Amino acid sequence: MIDFTNCKRLPGRAYNGANGKKIAIQYKGKAYMLKFPPSAENKLTDLSYTNSCISEHIGSNIFNMVGIEAQKTILGTYLVNGKTKVVCACEDFTADGSLFYDFCSIKNTIIDSEHNGNGTELSDILESIEMQEFVNPNVLLEHFWNVFIVDTFLGNFDRHNGNWGFLVNRITNKCRIAPVFDCGSCLLPQADESTMKSVLENENELNARIFNFPTSAIKKNNKKINYYDFLKSMENEDCNKALLRIVPRIDINRIYDFIDSIPCISELQNSFYKRYISARFNKILLPVYNAIFS
Repeated sequence: MIDFTNCKRLPGRAYNGANGKKIAIQYKGKAYMLKFPPSAENKLTDLSYTNSCISEHIGSNIFNMVGIEAQKTILGTYLVNGKTKVVCACEDFTADGSLFYDFCSIKNTIIDSEHNGNGTELSDILESIEMQEFVNPNVLLEHFWNVFIVDTFLGNFDRHNGNWGFLVNRITNKCRIAPVFDCGSCLLPQADESTMKSVLENENELNARIFNFPTSAIKKNNKKINYYDFLKSMENEDCNKALLRIVPRIDINRIYDFIDSIPCISELQNSFYKRYISARFNKILLPVYNAIFS
């Protein structure tokens, strides 16, 4: 585990978002955003801090494994008031001077739309993808659904309009889709040891976290989308195509090997992440994939 405590702080950089404290540091000549775990909101658990930094690291690496560019991350530690915390260093993809615009900002550039940038209604998002002029709409639509499938796989409950978007080169003004980032809301980050044991030992507890929650932050008819129900309906052809693209790229054994390589997690956490990931693959993605394919 890398100790980032004495790394140089980079001035003039601040980060938005409610998911924990963030500072800018330099490590081995590169700029990183260092994410700290937020305090656990659920006081009924024995967690002092959530596992969001571990979720961030695993989620980002899985995106890269399936061929969707994501922010490069490193797990490490940082000493705060005498306490050592597990933190996640996320490489700054704007270090080359590129400007980042989140999708919320892009939505607000569509002046003939009646919807605001924050709205996460699916039909509104899809309309904005078609009408925006930053990148090819067909390329962006494919990216959107690819990310949706991986978020389904990881159980991400917070992929909103502010945590994905575009990079614009200051010199050429060329625009491209930004690497995926902010995966800290994947893999049940607020699960404590008791919850993990229940999921591993009780099929009903596992199924509740597969079929019922977490839900997507994206809404349909003003209701958050249930990942299982939405995919099972096979109602969106672009989503179906993304499922056919992504499922063959998911190598469960490779993901297991990666989880085994993480030094800071317990045997319980190791087993929990493997069980949760394999269950979401086998109970949500694979059955729908086989139905579409056949």
